[in-house]
Amino acid sequence: MATLKEVQTKISGVKKTKQITKAMNMVAASRLRGAQMAMNAFKPYAEKYAEVLGSLSERASGDANPLLIKKEEIKNIHLIICTSDRGLCGGFNANLVKKAKVFIEEKQASNVNASVTNFGKKGRDSFKKSSVEIVDEHIGVVGSSFNFSVASNSGQLMINKFLEGIYDEVYVLYASFKGMGKQVPTIRQLLPVSAIDAVDKDLEAPYQAEHICEPSPDELLGEMLPKNIFIQIHNALLETSTSEHAARMSAMDNATKACNDLVEELTLVYNKARQAGITADLMDIVGGAEALKG
Repeated sequence: MATLKEVQTKISGVKKTKQITKAMNMVAASRLRGAQMAMNAFKPYAEKYAEVLGSLSERASGDANPLLIKKEEIKNIHLIICTSDRGLCGGFNANLVKKAKVFIEEKQASNVNASVTNFGKKGRDSFKKSSVEIVDEHIGVVGSSFNFSVASNSGQLMINKFLEGIYDEVYVLYASFKGMGKQVPTIRQLLPVSAIDAVDKDLEAPYQAEHICEPSPDELLGEMLPKNIFIQIHNALLETSTSEHAARMSAMDNATKACNDLVEELTLVYNKARQAGITADLMDIVGGAEALKG
């Protein structure tokens, strides 16, 4: 059995750990509110943009824009992976990386070359150990405040390489925020734009709105399609940031509860050891008294 001093030291250490996890939980909760507000503020714009773009695509010709044209043979794909820069958020990053690797392995099984762009240190570090080519990396974006230029710069690079024939398909992987306890790794195709997707996958109803536009739908698509790519990347970063803070908040809450349980167990061990020590002392006193009587 451990000595009283050892048990006291363990209890003290667990209590200090609890203070840290509780503080991190509060920090994550504070950052979550800001990230969730930014995500919710952007969503109406993204939804309306998708609605207008869907209405235009229905009236445009099939070859209105090169971003709509599918390649006959897929040889090279590119995957934009959104993960966090920091850990201590449970299986958040592990689930995203696992989803990315399974997706790439499926493509490689069909003799398709894959390359990646990493938003976040955790994804970058995981793919550094693999044979998959890392084309670009962005550290310090996910989980912090960022502006739309981050998505537009990355999106424009993807569009240029798609038009040049370097990439036949471009995808984005991100954590879709479904709630405080549910963040789902999601892969969405960015290029070619086979069907105009709303940023929210729940919006699968056919477009009903008829928008009067000038100039023609074909010309407007040329302006709006690239921006749609930027919007989807920006939305992916916003959802991943929100999901990261939610996952960390949940992980730190669980860690705090685990510390409380461990303190209770160690306190019970301490009391048992203390009682055993008192009993041993009493036995020594009684034994000495009996020896004196004899």
